[in-house]
Amino acid sequence: MWTNFFKLRLFCCLLAVLMVVVLVINVTQVEYLDRETVSAIFIDSSGQFVSSQVTGISRNPYCGYEHQTLSSQERLEEDSLLAALQWQVPDVGPVPFVKSTDPSSSYFVILNSAAFFNVGSQLEVLVHVQDFERKPKKYGGDYLQARIHSPKLQAGAVGRVVDYQNGFYKVFFTLLWPGKVKVSVSLVHPSEGIRVLQHLQEEKPDRVYFKSLFRSGRISETTECNVCLPGSLPLCNFTDLYTGEPWFCFKPKKLPCSSRINHFKGGYLKGLLTASESAFFQSGVNIKMPINSNGPDWVTVIPRRIKETNNLELSQGSGTFPSGYYYKDQWRPRKFKMRQFNDPDNITECLQRKVVHLFGDSTIRQWFEYLTTFVPDLVEFNLGSPKNVGPFLAVDQKHNILLKYRCHGPPIRFTTVFSSELHYVANELNGIVGGKNTVVAIAVWSHFSTFPLEVYIRRLRNIRRAVVQLLDRSPKTVVVIRTANAQELGPEVSLFNSDWYNFQLDTILRRMFSGVGVYLVDAWEMTLAHYLPHKLHPDEVIVKNQLDMFLSFVCPLET
Repeated sequence: MWTNFFKLRLFCCLLAVLMVVVLVINVTQVEYLDRETVSAIFIDSSGQFVSSQVTGISRNPYCGYEHQTLSSQERLEEDSLLAALQWQVPDVGPVPFVKSTDPSSSYFVILNSAAFFNVGSQLEVLVHVQDFERKPKKYGGDYLQARIHSPKLQAGAVGRVVDYQNGFYKVFFTLLWPGKVKVSVSLVHPSEGIRVLQHLQEEKPDRVYFKSLFRSGRISETTECNVCLPGSLPLCNFTDLYTGEPWFCFKPKKLPCSSRINHFKGGYLKGLLTASESAFFQSGVNIKMPINSNGPDWVTVIPRRIKETNNLELSQGSGTFPSGYYYKDQWRPRKFKMRQFNDPDNITECLQRKVVHLFGDSTIRQWFEYLTTFVPDLVEFNLGSPKNVGPFLAVDQKHNILLKYRCHGPPIRFTTVFSSELHYVANELNGIVGGKNTVVAIAVWSHFSTFPLEVYIRRLRNIRRAVVQLLDRSPKTVVVIRTANAQELGPEVSLFNSDWYNFQLDTILRRMFSGVGVYLVDAWEMTLAHYLPHKLHPDEVIVKNQLDMFLSFVCPLET
């Protein structure tokens, strides 16, 4: 009897242990599947849930970014961003130049032509691309830019391009002012050139290289630096302790890593393209060349009736494209009424008792230069900083205004930046108390165009985290983000700073800061919609409109 009882107890114990083991395995499996599901599912540009296996999302192995430690939410976001930026260029093998897109043979037609259009109506344009043998192309992937404009009115707005992947593109415009409105379409790069740019982005991210000077007494050495460095040579690890942003230099042979003096752009790699690839990047042939119309290239727009025109921009502005337009050389955002700061006293009144921090590249340094030139009471204080590098400081003691500019941390292609001045924007933001008299403006994009997108996503993730913390502790702080902008392109610049690269960065920036509580100065549309030639550093009239928008966020119209 006791033997049977003992056997029963032993059986029950073994059964209990087996159940616990099975439960642990199941829980572990569920957690594993949940992690896999989260990292494999994301929302594509159409708003639908799709799998990364279906869309072929892969991470660039550069610098081990595919092994980043990301939360499930961060990985979900990164997958979504990379999916949205997948450029559909079919792999058709090597394409001879004569079979590539020829802007002079391509054409566009206005589809919904009518005698008159009303302000607010939609205009549709069909673009048909052909090759240099004047034969229709059967696939897409070209990068086009389009705008409508009225030269006499100094008016302009951008259009949205849709690629049908068969040699046809459709451009959608919203007609936002009355008068004779002209359509312009340009080929920025043929699809064959885009394939080359994709290859460079994936395989040659180090095509811009950087250097640092190390010095101790009479001994000095210069070594190469970058986000990561190939080979097995000893390295100096300058990875930021707070943000984790990686940065390395080859270790000097005779000096310690602590003897680094400065940072500067080393140069650009040459010989990146074969002769056949170079044919896809020719000025006056297939870089930013106009596509002509096959028929009328303009329409007549008449005003709406008074009842319909009331608050047209505001009623149509929420979540619509474009974000604004030019009229009489003044930018008109569609989401709010922008003020005009045409007098220095207006700017002084707006910024009185405020501290303004400008962080980023040279495109936001333009704001510092414009303000210190236009506002006489805002006097620049000489810090002895290198020209065009900074940091810079300007003060208006009478009105208690402090204006600061500081460049972002590496990678940055400036001439010479002292090592002690290599500050990351996220760290600077963490040192700001904030409040109703604190204004922050950020522009970080141009110096990331040669790197895989994961590098830029990581940088913005750190900046966004710091912005959220700043707004959390000081909700009345005004934070403004300046977007990327189009620029002039030639055969060489296209390989490093193409609008196609910057379009990707601009898309990432907008998505990552959506819903964060920051204001956006749409420099991208403000450049494309204007009649002046594209420049990395836009002309003063465009910068003035950017500043008017920025200051309108700081000092909005009272309603």
